[in-house]
Amino acid sequence: MGRAFEYRKASKLKRWGAMSKLFPKLGKVITMAAKEGGMDPDLNPKLRTAILNAKAENMPKDNIEAAIKRAAAKDSADMKEVNFEGKAPHGVLLFIECATDNNTRTVANVKSILNKNGGEMLTNGSLEFMFSRKALFEFELKDDMDLEELELELIDAGLEEIEEEDGLVLVTADFTSFGTMNEALEGMGVEIKKATLERIANTPITISEEQQTDIDKILERLEDDEDVQKVYTNLA
Repeated sequence: MGRAFEYRKASKLKRWGAMSKLFPKLGKVITMAAKEGGMDPDLNPKLRTAILNAKAENMPKDNIEAAIKRAAAKDSADMKEVNFEGKAPHGVLLFIECATDNNTRTVANVKSILNKNGGEMLTNGSLEFMFSRKALFEFELKDDMDLEELELELIDAGLEEIEEEDGLVLVTADFTSFGTMNEALEGMGVEIKKATLERIANTPITISEEQQTDIDKILERLEDDEDVQKVYTNLA
């Protein structure tokens, strides 16, 4: 299987998978999407994707609806997406995606976590060439689907790679093709299970189990923060 598929499998929310942490993070994304493009998912592709991903993580319908309604609330916080770059011990690089209503708080928290665990903040843009941003789509391979035919049909939508394992298909495209690929799959009647933008290390590194313990600690601290949405590393 390709590196993107293995990376995707390895990065599936394994540390902050607890529902008490995961659902609020997903809810923030839904609320931001609804505020930005409207509360009707049929008319707001970004919201539609956010709901799709929330459902893929078994987020209850009530939670999803509550997140959408928060976008219309007068006292709803003004959430913004912010990114930070950092360095952890053992040469591990970190790209940290956040959603916050208080940038000062988020910067302070992320910096504190890094400093207290042997890491440091880097100037934004330092890791620009260390990660590639990709659009990833997952769906089940149905009996009437032919993988080679799918590949040919999706090339014009920006397809870079298509892989299948145990009945699950992963489609990879450049992040700029997210919208066109999403529309192409929906137009083909494909029932997308998950659609995300991810950052994949261009030159992954390998560390020892002992070193991994140090990295797990800093990742857990970061992902426990309410403002942190995702953390990407250059680990293989």
